[in-house]
Amino acid sequence: MARPPGIDVHAHFFPESFIRLIEEAGAPFGAGIDRSNPQGPVIMFGASRTAPLEPRFVDLDLRIRSMNRQGVGVQALSLTVPMVYWADGPTGTRLSAAFNDAASAAHVAYPDRFVGCAMLPMQDPLRALEELDRAAGLPGIRGVYMGTNVSGRELSDPEFLPIFERAAALRLPVLLHPLRVVGAERLQPFYLGNLLGNPFDTAIAAAHLVFGGVLDRLPKLEVCLPHAGGALPYLHGRLRHGQRVRPEAQKRAKKPFSSYLRRFTYDIISHDPGALRYLVATVGADRVMLGTDFCFDMGYDRPRAVIESKAAGLNRKDQDRVVRDNAARLLRLR
Repeated sequence: MARPPGIDVHAHFFPESFIRLIEEAGAPFGAGIDRSNPQGPVIMFGASRTAPLEPRFVDLDLRIRSMNRQGVGVQALSLTVPMVYWADGPTGTRLSAAFNDAASAAHVAYPDRFVGCAMLPMQDPLRALEELDRAAGLPGIRGVYMGTNVSGRELSDPEFLPIFERAAALRLPVLLHPLRVVGAERLQPFYLGNLLGNPFDTAIAAAHLVFGGVLDRLPKLEVCLPHAGGALPYLHGRLRHGQRVRPEAQKRAKKPFSSYLRRFTYDIISHDPGALRYLVATVGADRVMLGTDFCFDMGYDRPRAVIESKAAGLNRKDQDRVVRDNAARLLRLR
């Protein structure tokens, strides 16, 4: 019997309207577009540059061909680095709206293939709330996308709490992505900013949500961690121990740290079947979902093969949960 197509919760999208807006409005903030690379446009922001954005990041028809090869039926479209926090509030709002409108348009054009995760100008919390309410009314918006920090401000900052409250009330899960990694100067060689910085930055953001009391205050808030939770699932014992013995970690979280692991959901991108097996054993097969990091080279081209491999140790029922069922529930696709 044919297996159902998967739902990809970690799939990046750079609509041309968003790229053009950076081109038009980015200069005052040190951002711009370099279109000289034949592989695709490059986003420049400060001293940093993205990789060339190959056509599949923009072209929906090319994207669908790749999805078909991967066994993916639906992608939850999201922005990624550099997101929009580098701009001021008004420009960040315009950039967020450009992405959100394009993600919704992709859903309208292909309602069975795409949903969107709304971008918000978190650097201006009042504008972020306004854009959240606007975007939530667009066809196909099924989640909210955030960086693991906002220009160095942690997600437990009290100014962000109303945004999380509104997302929970709207039943929109918050999906995180690393943005500014820790210890950046030490991570410049060997691509370590991605290889090590990203998973640790995810763990830092999750720890702030727990120790900062955000998850206790908002019991219905859903938060998804990328890259198999980064370092978090493998360090939760250390965090739990520190919570017992260090007064700094005892101020707001009401329960032992490990009990919060199931407050998060996770994608599968660990690049090691043993790590995926450990993740499922630690948090449960009902909290893990297919993700590809489409279409970066640090993602998965054949995600279902990873889930269905013997080394991952998942039975047929749990494979179906990870491939589709969990994401269908989270994104309200049933």
